[in-house]
Amino acid sequence: MNEHRKQSIQGIGSIDRQTRRELILERLREAISSGQLEPGTHLAEIELSEALGVSRGTLREALRHLQQEGLIVGDARGRLTVRVVTAKEVREIFSVRAALESLAFAEVCAQPERDAALEAMRVALRTLEVTEGDYVAQLGADLAFHETLCLQSGNATLHQSWLSVSGLARAAVTAAGPETALHNMAIARHSPLLDYIATGDLAGGQAYLVAHMNDAADRIIATMAATEQQAQPPRAD
Repeated sequence: MNEHRKQSIQGIGSIDRQTRRELILERLREAISSGQLEPGTHLAEIELSEALGVSRGTLREALRHLQQEGLIVGDARGRLTVRVVTAKEVREIFSVRAALESLAFAEVCAQPERDAALEAMRVALRTLEVTEGDYVAQLGADLAFHETLCLQSGNATLHQSWLSVSGLARAAVTAAGPETALHNMAIARHSPLLDYIATGDLAGGQAYLVAHMNDAADRIIATMAATEQQAQPPRAD
């Protein structure tokens, strides 16, 4: 290897521990969101670290983060599994999101100038549109759209509160599978919110957000119930 090529390669820089953890986090989130790692799947450290090509220490850091997000859970023995979300939890998660995002909307509407917030929401909506049809990518864009609303409120505590339930929100959406999720994440279900921001229609926007969250929860719960019903063995005559 000549000196110039050697310097060029060295200049790229090694991937540090933090970057590796983030890459593993994203890979595992995608596997859970896509259903590759189904709810209830046991996450064996040795198998996962070998499959991902990382040390068990780096993997543990990523798994701890996913546990904090609520995507995975541990039992008394420390055995980690992909979270199984109940219908009650789905309703609670979307109720909390409705409350937080309604408050965020109110704080955005209270701003004397909303142009910057509106543009940020337009960018987030365009990203959602670009990813339409790609379930995993669109799920990320959908959550980013709603997070953008919270960010634009300027309320850091509200944003942190939203982040604390975002992992659970991902788990809830994933529980219903791609078909229901893609319907809930459709552009047409999100674009009206920008009109409410533009006009400063507080009551209309908050009502729309609550209805959006309630409808999403209803559809997810209905799909979960139907799936559970189909999984039951046929009754003997």
